[in-house]
Amino acid sequence: MVKITFYGHACFKISSSKFSIIIDPWLKNNPQANISPEQVEVDYILITHGHGDHFGDALEIAKANNATIIAPYELATYCQSKGAKVHPMHIGGDYTFDFGWLQLTPAMHGSGYIEGDNIIYMGSPCGFLIGIEGKTIYHAGDTGLFGDMKLIGEKTSLDVAMLPIGGNFVMGIDDAVKAVEFLKPKIVVPMHYNTFDIIKKDPEEFKKKVENKTGTDVVILKPGEMITVN
Repeated sequence: MVKITFYGHACFKISSSKFSIIIDPWLKNNPQANISPEQVEVDYILITHGHGDHFGDALEIAKANNATIIAPYELATYCQSKGAKVHPMHIGGDYTFDFGWLQLTPAMHGSGYIEGDNIIYMGSPCGFLIGIEGKTIYHAGDTGLFGDMKLIGEKTSLDVAMLPIGGNFVMGIDDAVKAVEFLKPKIVVPMHYNTFDIIKKDPEEFKKKVENKTGTDVVILKPGEMITVN
């Protein structure tokens, strides 16, 4: 049994019987988040890219939990330089951890961390395919629609896909619907919407379009809500 808890924006915690993983842990200044970094207990931290609304509180959480950060090479190297324990990876690469299997997927986006007046290059953005306790979960990261989502859907039977729908920086609703057609997951959870006015979207519109077009179940989570994948 795998539990997936939403903490707002693009942050999710995935919990199995033995391990906990948090993805894109932006909590402290996240207007949606209902939990603080100090309350997080995890074994691993997955970061899709270096933008502040995804990198967030990763370093603080990593050090407090002695957790390992898994991220694209350049981003992981930056975290290591700040004293965090890391496991660097890159697009297409896969690795078997004690919690399960992980592969980095492409994401059509950018990845730079703003530190003072400088923008630090953080390598390629990514998504994550996570195999844990017999379930496969896809967190797309920040991305536009791309054709290889169809390949991901063909080679992997997805139990859950977390997809951005907010537009402007990422896919909007209609492109996210097409992504569901490509990926063919059993369950879709929308993310990366309504945090700011510029990405304001109606998740109910997304749910209706997906279910009418594909029959896939769409689960809309509020911060703090959880789904169980049996």
